[in-house]
Amino acid sequence: MASSLEGCVQSLRSSMQLLDSSLNILDSGVNDFPRLAKVLQITRHFELISESDLHSAQSALLSEIRPEVDSLLSRVSNYIDKLERREQSLLAKYDLNEGRLNRDSTGPSAFRPNSRASQSRSQSRSRVGEGGGKPMSGLQELKYKQLRQKKERLSYAVETLELQAKQRERQLRMSMAAPHQFLDDDQY
Repeated sequence: MASSLEGCVQSLRSSMQLLDSSLNILDSGVNDFPRLAKVLQITRHFELISESDLHSAQSALLSEIRPEVDSLLSRVSNYIDKLERREQSLLAKYDLNEGRLNRDSTGPSAFRPNSRASQSRSQSRSRVGEGGGKPMSGLQELKYKQLRQKKERLSYAVETLELQAKQRERQLRMSMAAPHQFLDDDQY
């Protein structure tokens, strides 16, 4: 009987070792369960609100933002208008200077007192006087040159005033067109 009892004890010991190893395996498998339970726990991240609350929040936000956006848009449009006026004035100055350069390239060289063209003109005028009219004296030639220069200055002043008038017309048209454009944009 001792041998059968010894076989039972051996079998019980092997069963206990098997149970102990199973418990170790189970323990290593479930020791992370508290962390997993916390991770898998359902939490509400978003609260549900009513549609009327949502609309009131949107309108409040819009009422805060709209004045700022409108002021920024008006500042931008004013700056753009300023840049357009500056561009127009620079174009007018360009046209004016181009007219001056064109006039200067043809005008003054023909009326320099020491140029050959003016000398030949004064000689031809005095010769014309020999043919039948009175010859021009030095004083008359000087008066003639002064009158000619005065005429050039006046024509230059007229050109300048015409260019300035055109520029002001453009600016006036731009300023008259701008409110109509904004009115058309507001209708949409």
